[in-house]
Amino acid sequence: MKKNKDRDSFFSGFFWKFNEQIASQLVSFIVSIVLARILTPKDYGIVSLVNVFIVIANVFVTSGFSAALIQKKDATQLDFSTIFHCSLIFSFVIYGIIYLCAPLIGDFYRNKALIWVVRVFALQLPLSSFNSIQQAYVSRHMAFRKIFVSTTIATILSGILGIIFALNNFGVWALVFQTILSTVFQTLVLFLEIPWRPKLEFSFESAKELIGYGWKVFGASFLGTFFNELRNLIIGRFYSPADLAYYNRGSRMPDLVANNIDSTITSVLFPVLSKHSDDYSKLKSMIRRSIRTSTFIIMPLMFGLAVAAKPVTQILLTNKWLPSVPFMQCLCISGAFGSISNANMQVIKASGRSDILLKLELIKKPLYLIFLIVSIKINVLAVAISMAIYNIVGMLINVKPNNKLINYSYREQFKDIFPALTLSMIMGICILPIQLLNLSPFFELTLEVISGGIIYLGGSWIFKLEPFFYLLEYAKSFFNKRAK
Repeated sequence: MKKNKDRDSFFSGFFWKFNEQIASQLVSFIVSIVLARILTPKDYGIVSLVNVFIVIANVFVTSGFSAALIQKKDATQLDFSTIFHCSLIFSFVIYGIIYLCAPLIGDFYRNKALIWVVRVFALQLPLSSFNSIQQAYVSRHMAFRKIFVSTTIATILSGILGIIFALNNFGVWALVFQTILSTVFQTLVLFLEIPWRPKLEFSFESAKELIGYGWKVFGASFLGTFFNELRNLIIGRFYSPADLAYYNRGSRMPDLVANNIDSTITSVLFPVLSKHSDDYSKLKSMIRRSIRTSTFIIMPLMFGLAVAAKPVTQILLTNKWLPSVPFMQCLCISGAFGSISNANMQVIKASGRSDILLKLELIKKPLYLIFLIVSIKINVLAVAISMAIYNIVGMLINVKPNNKLINYSYREQFKDIFPALTLSMIMGICILPIQLLNLSPFFELTLEVISGGIIYLGGSWIFKLEPFFYLLEYAKSFFNKRAK
């Protein structure tokens, strides 16, 4: 009974979180397609340059704090208010630093126009600090429907306004305002939807306890984010903004598919795992289920998208974005393995071992630097290839601690992902020759999608892949409940 309750809780959270991710990202993606047709790769490149610093700064005001609130089993109103005040103070301090350093950023990129773009773009930081505590509250209560509503409304409204700005020749500012307004709307809607409100109360004891756990999560997140954005910073410094735009545009589709499914699973998985942080056998059982299910879904999508990257780009973005195709293909292969790495890290985080997360980042980042330094001297495509290789190596490193922590060995993990990986590769190889038929992009993509779907789902049924029947069983149960 308890097992079914955990499963229902997970899938209910997954349903709403996945809907939130897909709805917001689809709307965002449609908006980005419209904007990509109106604006130039240079406009996107400028925002990508600035976003490097904003994303890193955002880690200071969101990562660690919210994770600590979710992980603590008996978090109180006092805990929430304490962390809210800490996060808000950090956000204003970080904004002040960015405001003062904006001229240095302009000098670094040899572009004075970036100064006020940086200063305005960074205004979202205080809002993000508030929003991160709201989302922690929602995650603790598994009320992901509220995030679905707030994110969908925010994405639609900000997208419409972003397109209006672009049509009125706002250029790069259309992208800046769209991003800020999305955070504004999401925070406002959640403020109306959830009962939590910050209070004028603060506990140094609570702050000490929560920050004691959270700073290690923050350290791991900061290292991961900093080095990830370092790639964009270096590409923007040594190559053109257009090159950076092609790289980032190539990552959008893999992110839309893999990261949305993966981040949905991990967002729901963390609070569920945290409830069983002392039961290692339970943690192992849940993480194995998560990895089998997520790889079964993500891997065929990633391998299929890698094959269909060219017609997808031609249909959605027009031929002017074709240089982004090789980047998309590299990042698809990398994205196929991301769920394995992230699921393992959720177990470590949920078990309270945030120190291990930090150690893993300290081990991986020297390797990251070596890959980046070597590849940046070749070209931007070499950077994409090296990042795909690094992500696979990083996955192997992230898996290791759980061998001791929950007795989940490399052999068992490989056994869990092998069926989906093998069938996905077979599917990709089978649909590859369709490119030789010289069809129009639309018909080529249609044939690839239909053929790939038949091969993968048919193969899953023939070889009786366990995740296929598990998802099928749950789908039947879900719809039967809705029908009653």
